[in-house]
Amino acid sequence: MTLSRRFAERAIADGLVVAAILGWWLLSMGLPDFVMPSPWRVVETLAGLFLTPALLADTAASTARVVAAVALSTLIGGALAVVPYRWPIADAIVRDRIAPFLNSFPSVGWAILAMIWFGTTNAAVIFVEVAVLTPFCLINILEGLKELDTELLEMGSSFTRLGGRRFRKIVVPMLLPYLMAAIRIAYGIAWKIALVAELFGVSSGLGYLMLKAEIVSDAATVYATCFAIVLLFLAGEKLVLDPLSRLVAYK
Repeated sequence: MTLSRRFAERAIADGLVVAAILGWWLLSMGLPDFVMPSPWRVVETLAGLFLTPALLADTAASTARVVAAVALSTLIGGALAVVPYRWPIADAIVRDRIAPFLNSFPSVGWAILAMIWFGTTNAAVIFVEVAVLTPFCLINILEGLKELDTELLEMGSSFTRLGGRRFRKIVVPMLLPYLMAAIRIAYGIAWKIALVAELFGVSSGLGYLMLKAEIVSDAATVYATCFAIVLLFLAGEKLVLDPLSRLVAYK
């Protein structure tokens, strides 16, 4: 790709962003603040989510829940995916029963059940996120196990008969790209459902801030909360997931 083409693509992309912000500002001038706050008002509120100690605590709480949910769902999904690989007789149970059930169960249903079982606690929010994310990790890792190089596995069997060692040295490295894809998908979806889970009664987090803002018609905080999630998602991708993906590709 030539330098001029890259410059043109960047100019078009940035120009559209500037045009959107300008249109937003013009629209906010003709509408009340509780309907369409100005971009500057939203930016000020957004900065407060990361700079004001009390609001930063809510931002950190949501981030910690998302990270914990992604880690747990990856572990649970991976463990479920390994079951039919280790014991083929369980393949129909995992693929045709557990995976469709988890994949189709509504997230709102999980949220209501979590409030009944755990009350308004961190455990309830993390449970909802894990329940929604696990099938995405499960399906990704199942497909990875399905696509393993059988010739390489047979070659590994000729060097050692220890199944655990073959799994660590051969299966896990071949699964890493699928595992990273599962984590990337789970991380994106986790932020989409984080607010839904937190709206059901916890007393901290970005969802809690959004609920309070809705009660008092504080549209600026609603907008700022949504943009905060976008920034946190991008930061996680650029600072953590992208370097890990490059590391996995290098290996």
